[in-house]
Amino acid sequence: MTLILHGYRYSVYVRIARLVMAEKGVAYDRVEVNPFAGDIPAAYLALHPFGRVPALVHDGFGLYETGAIVRYIDRAFPGPALQPADTRRLARMDQIMSVVDAYAYWPLVRQVFVQDVVRPHIGTAGDPVELEKGLASAATVLDALESLAASDKWLTGPDLSLADLHLGAMIAYFAQSTRGLELLGTRPRLSAWWERMAPRPNLAATDPGLPS
Repeated sequence: MTLILHGYRYSVYVRIARLVMAEKGVAYDRVEVNPFAGDIPAAYLALHPFGRVPALVHDGFGLYETGAIVRYIDRAFPGPALQPADTRRLARMDQIMSVVDAYAYWPLVRQVFVQDVVRPHIGTAGDPVELEKGLASAATVLDALESLAASDKWLTGPDLSLADLHLGAMIAYFAQSTRGLELLGTRPRLSAWWERMAPRPNLAATDPGLPS
């Protein structure tokens, strides 16, 4: 079996795929691809025509789009099931993942994490206007997710699902901002969920660190 994950080490979506494979206990090889580079290899564009990350190749079968990749991994490999059998819990999982992609990624990662954490780390001042916009939008997103989160241990019920890993990768970045963590802490279900999610060994194992 040959399983190869192509992607940029700092990409939150690559981390999501890595988290899912770690939870499933799946071994794989990685190929670094920087989608922000001006010279994306033609071979990669043949695999992913939009030049984004990640992309997966399993025994010659190519797949891109994170949602498709993680669902495929869950179906194709043994290990704990990461998609609920109950149709309503499964629908909630899909809904949470869609909300995260459509509304959470930009404010939580590109605005709050980048402006408040990454830029100061590399010695560049963050944009305070972008940061404030991100925090305002993040509050709306967190309110929506708070209302969708189950009252059980995990976001969709008693068992870990793809929704937890999808959101977890983003909160892992967002919570590095003091103001982001403060916002999270005012949402009881999400903050309790994060207290369970944050110590998971696979979250630490997939942490790429900060760019230098």
